[in-house]
Amino acid sequence: MTVSSEEKNGEIPALVDLDDRRLPALVAPELAAIASQSSADRTRIISPARLSNFQRESAPSGISRNPMTYVDYLRLDQILGAQQPLSDPPYHDEMLFIVQHQVTELWMKLILHELKATLRHIRSDRLDPCLKALARVRGIQRLLFDQWGVLETLTPSEYATFRHVLGQASGLQSFQYRAIEFILGNKYRAMLDLFEPDSAAYSELENLLERPGLYDEFLSHLHRAGFPVPPDCLERDWSQPYRRHPELVSTYKRIYENPHRYWRQYALCERLVDLEEHFQLWRFRHVKTVERIIGYKPGTGGTSGVSYLQKTLEQRFFPELLDVRTQIDA
Repeated sequence: MTVSSEEKNGEIPALVDLDDRRLPALVAPELAAIASQSSADRTRIISPARLSNFQRESAPSGISRNPMTYVDYLRLDQILGAQQPLSDPPYHDEMLFIVQHQVTELWMKLILHELKATLRHIRSDRLDPCLKALARVRGIQRLLFDQWGVLETLTPSEYATFRHVLGQASGLQSFQYRAIEFILGNKYRAMLDLFEPDSAAYSELENLLERPGLYDEFLSHLHRAGFPVPPDCLERDWSQPYRRHPELVSTYKRIYENPHRYWRQYALCERLVDLEEHFQLWRFRHVKTVERIIGYKPGTGGTSGVSYLQKTLEQRFFPELLDVRTQIDA
């Protein structure tokens, strides 16, 4: 690493060019040293004290001058400290298993955030924001689908080395996954029993169980927009899973055959189809990953394992949106 003549003499240049960004030299000499390295070798490590000075002195008007760091903002100390393997002696591949599932839960948190926003927008008949939110959910679903490929690098013998430390821990106990399924209409009150030890999770799931789901809200919107919707789709026991209504096919046929006239409803119908398709693809990849790693052993949560997961592939969230395709002519 070379040092400029100005630095040797104790003089700091007024500006330092780092990756085509001209920054005040308040953070030099660290920044000056970094800038003198090649782009490939820069460490970009700046001391907290220098960073605090830089933030206080150079923050634009209207931007907080609080010395917040990247680590502080993202709570990285908490996130990166949450991986605590239980195998003893520690087994290398347990870290993969933990990170895979923690990352999944983080993405599910964002899915729930977007789905709840979508529910609010549909209740107010604002469909355009729903398209953006569901497009984001679709992007997350694609990531979750591809993520199974990382877990599939775990071989049966590797997983068997630490599987015993899971005890009865199971994805079946994921509060967020169950919340997503309830919002999408796959509701079963018996599932609440799994969450009795967690009063906050139980309360939220019970609330989602007893309120209209995403498809229920969309059908109510169609009714308010003047489309024919069966009365028992508008007033029913929301805690029960949605059941197919053949009468709705003609309503969707009208929308699909006149997409320009009913563009907002048409576009949201297609987003819902995307949502269900990607959910099913995720389920299928889940089945194949479990089959590949543990074969047909029972699940740790007491389910039958692969055979239990295969049954989920038969579940449908928005059945008439697929039924209508059979009725559409050229």
